[in-house]
Amino acid sequence: MNHAPDQELIENYVFDEISIGQSARLLRVLKLEDIRAFAAVSGDTNPAHMDPEYANDTLFHGVIAHGMWSGALISALLGTQFPGPGTIYQDQALHFAKPVRVGDTLTVTVTVTSKNADNHSLELDCQVINQKGTCVLSGTARVLAPTIKVRLPRVAAPQIQLYDPQVRFKHLLAMGDKLEAVRCAVVHPCDEGSLSGAMDSARYGLIVPVLIGPEVRIRHVAEEAGIDLTGAEIINQPHSHAAAETAAELAATGNVEMLMKGSLHTDELIQAVLSKAVLRTGRRMSHVFRFDVPLYHKPLLITDAALNIRPTLQEKVDIIQNAIDFARVMGVATPKVAILSAVETVNPNIPSTIDAAALCKMADRGQITGGVLDGPLAFDNAISMHAAQIKHITSPVAGHADILAVPDLESGNMLAKQLEYLAGASGSGLVVGARVPIALTSRAEAPANRVASALLGLLAAHNARRSQPRAAW
Repeated sequence: MNHAPDQELIENYVFDEISIGQSARLLRVLKLEDIRAFAAVSGDTNPAHMDPEYANDTLFHGVIAHGMWSGALISALLGTQFPGPGTIYQDQALHFAKPVRVGDTLTVTVTVTSKNADNHSLELDCQVINQKGTCVLSGTARVLAPTIKVRLPRVAAPQIQLYDPQVRFKHLLAMGDKLEAVRCAVVHPCDEGSLSGAMDSARYGLIVPVLIGPEVRIRHVAEEAGIDLTGAEIINQPHSHAAAETAAELAATGNVEMLMKGSLHTDELIQAVLSKAVLRTGRRMSHVFRFDVPLYHKPLLITDAALNIRPTLQEKVDIIQNAIDFARVMGVATPKVAILSAVETVNPNIPSTIDAAALCKMADRGQITGGVLDGPLAFDNAISMHAAQIKHITSPVAGHADILAVPDLESGNMLAKQLEYLAGASGSGLVVGARVPIALTSRAEAPANRVASALLGLLAAHNARRSQPRAAW
C-alpha cells in the first residue's frame, strides 16, 4: 500500500518481537474539554465532573475527571502504540488511587510482565502518574498480541464539537445579573407556553409580569399546567384585541417598560403599538433573532426574519441600524454586518445584490452608523473565512459576521429555522425600533428560549432608561 510521504504512520509489535520488561508510554494533559467530551460520549454527567458548585462541596473540592477517562488512556496506548494495531483486549483491572484535575499532566506506562506463547497473550502492568510523581491509577491488562506485522497511516480522531446549551444559557443570563427586573406587559397569555414563559422569566428575576387578558382563562391555564402565578398582576380584558390595546397604553404612559407576546397574532400586537405615536421612534420596527450556534465562534444575529416581509432599501436601512444598535447593547462594540444574497457579486438580475451594494455605500456616507457593513455576501463566505479565501474575497466582515441581514422575511425565516432545527442552535429574539422592546415568542419555542428573549428585553429596556428617561415619554 502506498502512503503519502507526509502521512504519519503507526507500526505494531507482533508477539514474537515483544519481550518481558518491554514498555511504552504516553503523555496527556487533561483539559476541561476532555471531561465534557467524555461525558457526551459516555452519558456520565455525574455533577462531580460537570458542576463546579456541586464539586466544590465534595470530598475532592473541585471538578475531577471521570476515572474511566484515565483508563481509556491505557486503551489508547495499547491499541495505537504498544502492541498496537491488532491488539485484542481480554481483561483490565484498575485501581483508582487519586483524582485527576484539569491541567494535570499524566504519564501512562504499560510494561510486559508475562507472555503466553500458546495463545499469544500478554499481561502488562499499567501505571498512570501525574506531574507530581503521584500514581493516580494502576492495574493489570491482559491482551492478545498481534501476530501479523502492519504499518498503517495513523487515523485522525474524529473532531467533537462541544456545545452545552445550558452553559450558553447561563452565560447569557449573567448579562442581566445586576439589573433590576422591569415591568412587562404579557399580552393575552392564554396558553401554557406563553404563560409559563412569562412566569419563568419572573422567577429568573428578569420581569415583573403584568398579565393582560381574560382572567378566568388565564387562571384556568395556570391551574391545568401547574403554573404558579405568585407575584403576577392580572388585568382582566375580554379578548386579545383589548389586551393588546391595554398593553400599548401601559407602555405609552410608562407603566411598563417591555411587552411580551402571548397567544395572539403578531400583527395584532404590533398594530396596537403603532397606534400609539409616543411609542414610535421615527424608525421602522424590526425583529432581531439572536442565536448561539454550535459551530460558530460567537453569537449570531439575524434580521429581519419575523416582521418585515419584503423590505424596501430605506426600510433595510432601519432594519440594519436597529440590529447594530441592539448588538451594541449586547456588548459588541463595532458589529460586523454581512448583507446576504445568493452570490457575493453585484448582479442586476438579483435585486438583493444591488440593495447590498447601496447599503454599504450608505454606510460609507454615514447613513448607517456604528457597524462595519459588507455585501453582497453569500451565506458561506459571511460565516466562513475559509470559504471567503477560496473565493478570494477580502473583507473585514467575511468569516466574522455578528449580524446577518437577510434579503426578506422568507429567506430569513428559513435560515433561522434551519439553524435551530438542523444545526442545534439556541435562539431568542426581540422586536426593536419602538420605545419599548417587544419579546415575540412562538408556540414551538422551548422554555429556555422564552426566558432568553426576556433577558434580551431586559437589556434593551435598561438601555432605553439611560437614553430615553421614562419621564420624557
